[in-house]
Amino acid sequence: MKSRYLLAPVAIASILASCSAPASPPTTSRSAASTARSQYATPPRDRPGLGTKWGETRDSRVTAATFARASQQPLARAAIYYNDAAGIRAMGAMADPRRQWPVLRAPAENLVSVGLRDQSGNFLPGLIVGDRWFVVGEEGRRYSIVVRNRSDLRLEIVLSVDGLDVMDGRAASFRKRGYIIEPHRQLVVEGFRQSTDAVAAFRFGPVRESYANQKYGDTRNVGVVGVALFNERGTNPWIDRDARKRLKADPFPGQFATPP
Repeated sequence: MKSRYLLAPVAIASILASCSAPASPPTTSRSAASTARSQYATPPRDRPGLGTKWGETRDSRVTAATFARASQQPLARAAIYYNDAAGIRAMGAMADPRRQWPVLRAPAENLVSVGLRDQSGNFLPGLIVGDRWFVVGEEGRRYSIVVRNRSDLRLEIVLSVDGLDVMDGRAASFRKRGYIIEPHRQLVVEGFRQSTDAVAAFRFGPVRESYANQKYGDTRNVGVVGVALFNERGTNPWIDRDARKRLKADPFPGQFATPP
């Protein structure tokens, strides 16, 4: 009974206040609604274009090998940038994409060829935008990095995707070790290495679904594949093939002269 008695004057006061108070302008009501909405979560804005997702597990066996670097600084570096077709069009590229090895800068182009291939084994179409090589990817499609050693030497190749080392999935660095490619052989890297027996496939996806964002919440380096080359201690890759042949020439290959 006491609670009902105390509530009555409050109710009357509320009625009197509503009668005597001037009507609020519509703008005040909209402002209050806006303030109320700001107290609740809103979906994050997604960056346009493509990133690389952590895909399905694929068999990929590797073994350890010794390789002493001639220097801790890379002999050469290269980068391939990727995006979807709309993103590359937005950058003002007018040329038609071509399915070929990317055009790398010297000296990298003299030692290796590097390309991105789709799950069918075809090169992703690429083109030059400014001074960079871009390839066109497609959301949901799997891709691999292909490196061909064009030299007569063993080379160590350190690879990164979206700023992450493909071996350990952490921030890429020249100090980390990579894959060794024998002379005139080809290396195919299908994903981030999970163990000596398997990798997580590279798959194109929205930036918000990229491994870099899902793992570290960082998308600053999404959209680029990096390559660093190291030669072996005691080798000099800048001696061309003909010079090496001349140095191996035998001064006494036979005993007597014969007619040409």
